[in-house]
Amino acid sequence: PADWSAAAAWALLPLLRRLRPVRAYPKARAWVEVDASALRRNAEALMGLLPDGCELMPVLKCGAYGHGAVKSARVLEGCGVRAFAVACAAEGVELRRAGARGTILVLGWTAPENFPCLARYGLTQTVTELPYAEALSAFGRDVDVHIKVDTGMHRLGLDAEDAAAAERIFELPHLRVTGMYTHLCVSDSLAPEARSFTGAQSKRFFALAEELRRRGHDVGRLHTQASYGLLNYPDARCAYVRAGIALYGFKSAEADDAAVWPPLKPALSLKARVAQVRELPEGAGLGYGLAYTTPRPSRIAVLPIGYGDGCPRDCAGAWALVNGKRAPVVGRVCMDQLFIDVTDCGPVQSGDCIQLDIAALAEASGTITNEILSRLGPRLPRLWT
Repeated sequence: PADWSAAAAWALLPLLRRLRPVRAYPKARAWVEVDASALRRNAEALMGLLPDGCELMPVLKCGAYGHGAVKSARVLEGCGVRAFAVACAAEGVELRRAGARGTILVLGWTAPENFPCLARYGLTQTVTELPYAEALSAFGRDVDVHIKVDTGMHRLGLDAEDAAAAERIFELPHLRVTGMYTHLCVSDSLAPEARSFTGAQSKRFFALAEELRRRGHDVGRLHTQASYGLLNYPDARCAYVRAGIALYGFKSAEADDAAVWPPLKPALSLKARVAQVRELPEGAGLGYGLAYTTPRPSRIAVLPIGYGDGCPRDCAGAWALVNGKRAPVVGRVCMDQLFIDVTDCGPVQSGDCIQLDIAALAEASGTITNEILSRLGPRLPRLWT
């Protein structure tokens, strides 16, 4: 009967409410905020530096340096970007399955077990030596490739003087060579010796490209510049600029040289809430190993973020922004918490939102912002504004 059905439904409502999933509040502990408009403006500023015929190829490896690869790609496609670079095939597959179009260049080595991903998702694979190219050719499916040329970094790549091996790659079946590139390993310095080394790298690369052209091969799209290559050597004869750290609005390190620094703004902010504020007397030990001792009566705020989220364990000297003032990180960082000294920062209480400085975390721990950004852990929600 209708009356019975209605009564049963009302009786079930409390149970259904209890079964309904409850999502965790993303700003309850610590999180990453990404400013889409800042990322867009950074891309447009870098595109304004490109010479005629050159395109921006944003590097979206490691989740777009911690920002989130898929959403970053969507923002950048809205700026007219039609080519991306990733570190591995899995990152390229993620972008393709999310709808990314255009060229997706895999910068790193892809195992033969993942060759089917290259063909299925139309990824462009880097080939670094003739035996690897032969293995990819033997896979038997058509794949676009870029040849990586070692001009002095001695990481991955075909020797710049080995034109015969490079020519053989052009002749292999199933491989379509659509580009060649190298990596300028000291382009972040304008010191005379660094400029000389970078110039020699560029000379070796373009000499190989010219020799292959002379032998009748279409070398495709050439690229040598990453972020600092564009900022310090903007007149390179390139079809792409593989923009990484500058695209996200950061320098790798404050000491890096940049002949040009357009109006770039960090797109990512690292934030956490205050869990507790402690009033400690002078001489109080703090944290694991009591590695820090308060030099005066101090107010110490505990933030629920730690090395499990990507903050280095030893980053004393870093700071957070509290009421417009710098609050230094003190003591050893724990897996899930760290301490900041808010003695001189005005009123602070549990629940307050605090912003940690990425560049300061990098400098204090003896690394670069690239590493800090790429280590930001998956339990930090990414919130786009």
